[in-house]
Amino acid sequence: MADPVKVSAAEFQRQSGRYFDLALTQPVVITRNGRDRTVMISTEEYQRLKRRDREVLAGADFSEAELQEIAKSLPSSGADAFDDELDR
Repeated sequence: MADPVKVSAAEFQRQSGRYFDLALTQPVVITRNGRDRTVMISTEEYQRLKRRDREVLAGADFSEAELQEIAKSLPSSGADAFDDELDR
């Protein structure tokens, strides 16, 4: 997807049709008082992003057998690169 286009809320109101069409090919960032407020994207891009969502589960969502398997699992060989994050 192309780089986003920034437009003020007032400009968006004046030429909304133009920006609706533009959002089909690139994100349109709508600003208010100089601050980013809203991003408009195509429905195809939205659906693509939604497919990438991950489900977050709590410990209570797992069976006892699943929790035991998780407890026995070992991190991959490259996981030690993230050890410094434990100190934060």
